[in-house]
Amino acid sequence: MSANFKDKLSQKIFRTVGETADSLGRECYVVGGYVRDLIIDRHSKDIDFVTVGSGIELAEAVGKELGPKTHVAVYRNYGTAQIKRGDLELEFVGARKESYRRESRNPIVEDGTLADDIARRDFTINAMAISVNGDNFGDLLDFYDGLGDIGRRIIRTPLDPDITFSDDPLRMLRAIRFATQLQFDIYPETFDAICRNAYRIEIITPERIKDELSKIMRSPKPSIGWDLLLKSGLLKLIMPELAALKGVEVVNGRGHKDNFYHTLGVLDNVAAKSDNEWLRWGALFHDIAKPVTKRYDPAIGWTFHNHNIVGSKMIPRIFKRLRMSLGAEMRYVRKLVDLHMRPIALVEDEVTDSAVRRLMNYAEEDLDDLMILARADITSKNEEKKQRFLDNFDIVEEKFKEIRAKDAERAKRNPVDGTEIMHIFGLPQSPIVGFFVSNLKQAIKDCEIEDTREAALAYLLQLARQKDIPVINYPEELTSSDS
Repeated sequence: MSANFKDKLSQKIFRTVGETADSLGRECYVVGGYVRDLIIDRHSKDIDFVTVGSGIELAEAVGKELGPKTHVAVYRNYGTAQIKRGDLELEFVGARKESYRRESRNPIVEDGTLADDIARRDFTINAMAISVNGDNFGDLLDFYDGLGDIGRRIIRTPLDPDITFSDDPLRMLRAIRFATQLQFDIYPETFDAICRNAYRIEIITPERIKDELSKIMRSPKPSIGWDLLLKSGLLKLIMPELAALKGVEVVNGRGHKDNFYHTLGVLDNVAAKSDNEWLRWGALFHDIAKPVTKRYDPAIGWTFHNHNIVGSKMIPRIFKRLRMSLGAEMRYVRKLVDLHMRPIALVEDEVTDSAVRRLMNYAEEDLDDLMILARADITSKNEEKKQRFLDNFDIVEEKFKEIRAKDAERAKRNPVDGTEIMHIFGLPQSPIVGFFVSNLKQAIKDCEIEDTREAALAYLLQLARQKDIPVINYPEELTSSDS
């Protein structure tokens, strides 16, 4: 299919690269994902150029043309070079052909023609090139009908899919990732080949798998990717704990819901409300322990007691296996999994200030995210029941606002300050004074005592007795019987 996209190549950099290539007598093309995104009007800042000849030589010539402040990063082992220009990242490579060994996804690379270079690409939608040479600037080269596949919204390999995926098994995850990001369908023959070659994923490093999963998670509707991972057989190989959620078990005519598809519903609900990738991981893992905690009780049916607690303990192991962050992000996801039942339990009981405050203290700065997850977790088909839970969540969140307002007001009042504490106990400025001040503030915040001066003084005397700290100047407000 012939087409010209010179109007879309409006940035000056394309003319600069093309004119430089012409001066060297070289063919040069924009290729790959940038071409795809240009056609579907999707923003992209990474531009790949292929030239027939040395990509490094062309990049260095372009660098000189752009001026002395332009830095060209050269990677001679890979035969590539990179230029950063504003928010754009330009990569240059010579046309090449590849062959593979079965035990590795790293190809043996040789110089090749443009046709060789296009043929080695993973999918037809990524196997198009646009010329930047002066004579045919903007002309599309589309050997495998990638333009047609964009119109049909399908992911398909240019060559035999079994060879494509066996050579580089990461392409199976890339197919699913593109299907998720673009909301395209995977061509049946291509998907069947993924199913046949799923076992080959074992040669891919956890870091590369994690990168593709993260891109799936950041997509508008991440459930597409996780469903395809399950149906292809890849999920049970890379995350068996999640695959184990699939299915409904029935005993004496009583079954539970399919926890895998419930989880995907929760994930999409969260994704509709938040771009926070780690909150989305929390949604994906919130019921991860249901398969190992599932029990049948003849009196009440299926139970999943403590699945939140058991699930939170599973998170570090999963994160470690996939080479995901074991720092703040892991702790955040673990907390969400641990606490995800608390808001639901709260609305099933009477919504008291003390119960709400306990939840606020457990969740701390992650309270709002926890409530997004809690709302997303209400996936009942019974609209009346669903609305009742959501209305109760509204009441809980109003309580949050009220308690935060009360705390802010309490914070303005300081029944006994550090100076007076030093006077009462004859103390110099020291950590023990800080101990008194911080414990007093927390006791007032947690409603353990009233925020009155008398209550504060009585509390301080109690603390002093526990620490064997004598009272030097007894407060006038309290009688001697309190000492």
